[in-house]
Amino acid sequence: MPKQEIQIFTLGKSERKPIIFIHGFPFEHHMWDKQINELKSLYYCVAYDIRGMGVSPAGDGQFTMESFVDDLEFIINDFKLDKPVLCGLSMGGYIALRGAERMEYKLGGLILCDTKSEADTDESKLKRAEGIKKINQEGVQKFITGFVPNCFAESFISSSAREYNEILSKALNSDSIGVKGCLLAMQGRTDVTPYLSKIKIPSLVVCGEEDKFTPPFAMGKMMEKIKNSKFITIPGAGHMSPVENPEFFNKAIMVFLKENFN
Repeated sequence: MPKQEIQIFTLGKSERKPIIFIHGFPFEHHMWDKQINELKSLYYCVAYDIRGMGVSPAGDGQFTMESFVDDLEFIINDFKLDKPVLCGLSMGGYIALRGAERMEYKLGGLILCDTKSEADTDESKLKRAEGIKKINQEGVQKFITGFVPNCFAESFISSSAREYNEILSKALNSDSIGVKGCLLAMQGRTDVTPYLSKIKIPSLVVCGEEDKFTPPFAMGKMMEKIKNSKFITIPGAGHMSPVENPEFFNKAIMVFLKENFN
């Protein structure tokens, strides 16, 4: 796939250990700003807008999880990244896990944030279908307005109203074709749970203690299946843990990176 179709952003020196940041749904690469600003002096930080999100064009919107992993592999190959660490949240975690299953030999480590390995249940598939129907009937902004608040702890929404509203405003500008394409890709993804016990690269599992979508007890069970892994709970955070408590989150991933890649 042509490079210009995916908007890619880099900070730091290219000779340093690379980290690829893969954002969640329905957000874009700026959700990682506080992590990249902290890490760019020590690591080569690569972020991108997933196809159809942010400033990456949606095209026809016929996305699959495999096409998202194709984009990830393209970035690794095109930028000649040597054993990058993948840091993915939610949908970005789905991409990271399936990417590792397909090409672990190309990777150095995993940071799996507020995500899960299982494929959608039938109930979840129906919710994705309802979301697409809502977008078609009422518009993407109606869908986003109903979805995004559930990604954050209520305390963050009230205490950091300006930051929350900025994030919400960006999400409200999402391309409806891109949002529907992402819903279809997540709905059709495979179950990578059987792969977890085969992971050999260092892995960190991170979860907001108030996450409504992938709660700590569920992510803890996922961590138990990954042999060389650690589990960190982010206090006072919901599903968007790196945004809601960046100080704690950054310290956790910095310890992980120093222990395994310095």
